[in-house]
Amino acid sequence: MAVQPTPEDRFTFGLWTVGWTGGDPFGVPTRAALDPLEAVRKLAEIGAYGITFHDNDLIPFETTAAERELILKNFKAALTETGLKVPMVTTNLFSHPVFKDGGFTSNDRSVRRYALAKVLTNIDLAAELGAETFVMWGGREGSEYDGSKDLSAALDRMKEGVDTAAGYIKEKGYGLRIALEPKPNEPRGDIFLPTVGHGLAFIAQLEHGDIVGLNPETGHEQMAGLNFTHGIAQALWAGKLFHIDLNGQRGIKYDQDLVFGHGDLTSAFFTVDLLENGFPNEGPRYEGPRHFDYKPSRTDGYDGVWDSAKANMSMYLMLKERALAFRADPEVQEALRTSGVFELGEPTLSAGETPAELLADRSAFTEFDAGKAAERSFAFIRLNQLAMEHLMGAR
Repeated sequence: MAVQPTPEDRFTFGLWTVGWTGGDPFGVPTRAALDPLEAVRKLAEIGAYGITFHDNDLIPFETTAAERELILKNFKAALTETGLKVPMVTTNLFSHPVFKDGGFTSNDRSVRRYALAKVLTNIDLAAELGAETFVMWGGREGSEYDGSKDLSAALDRMKEGVDTAAGYIKEKGYGLRIALEPKPNEPRGDIFLPTVGHGLAFIAQLEHGDIVGLNPETGHEQMAGLNFTHGIAQALWAGKLFHIDLNGQRGIKYDQDLVFGHGDLTSAFFTVDLLENGFPNEGPRYEGPRHFDYKPSRTDGYDGVWDSAKANMSMYLMLKERALAFRADPEVQEALRTSGVFELGEPTLSAGETPAELLADRSAFTEFDAGKAAERSFAFIRLNQLAMEHLMGAR
């Protein structure tokens, strides 16, 4: 049975998701454009907490100053009317032909300057609307031909762009953090910062990395054959999970952007388990919005668009219900102990123990019975079966 969401669930949607008209590389749009004001009102009606957008989802390219002012006036009025929030804003550096070779890493310096100014302008708007996160997805930052880029210079330019934006946020005193969004490919053949791991390594090189984190997306990690739950867990462990994009994906292929849970359902269950229950041995928790970055099927009309928006929230809430029951189950807790999951939370070295003291402990190595230790059954299959039974509603 579908569960009714409320704003307290903090579900958010990109304007580009419910507003996707169905155009793709092989076909023209199958739906008329959606008025952003209608999107605001409809999302509020079905229980969402907030709406997010790229600058040009709301304000088209080449809009005049007067037109921009009117668009923002009407948009703010709709937000006030509905109570919908804008927790995240991002910038489009990928649609217009000027960005065909990237924004921050274009080989054309004038394009890079335009892209950076565009981002800074949109940071001002994000702050004006009370956003907490500014997402950067470098969809065109990459290449198809390895010889077309000085890769060291490209990373320098990416660092320059992100650090400039982060420094600007600090200079203005905005309550914003930047979240980089990794993706391995599409639309470029290969995109810079393709995974969570690449993103973390890049952030470590930044001057203003303290306010720069990540916005991992389900399908983006899975497109590279990676485990999404592991990815967000590492970002969370590093204190860098600033935002999250949820959707569905079936294996290594193009970015499907399915409804959350309509791809790898088991992965979706463990993603929700981590987001709602946290790590078994405690640790950092994710407190941000549950943001859906998906595309309604181009086969459907707007009835299907709103059904799909409801489906994302319903899938999450059903998985949350099952994940909470999974962790609360005494049999599961015993299985976690049997499998050593809680034991993994114990430091390997005793408090204050030195490497020399470890080596002096004969029971740790010279007298350690590796053969006997190898006989231990970790019973991981039983533990996973309990998870599947909860996922299937069988317990």
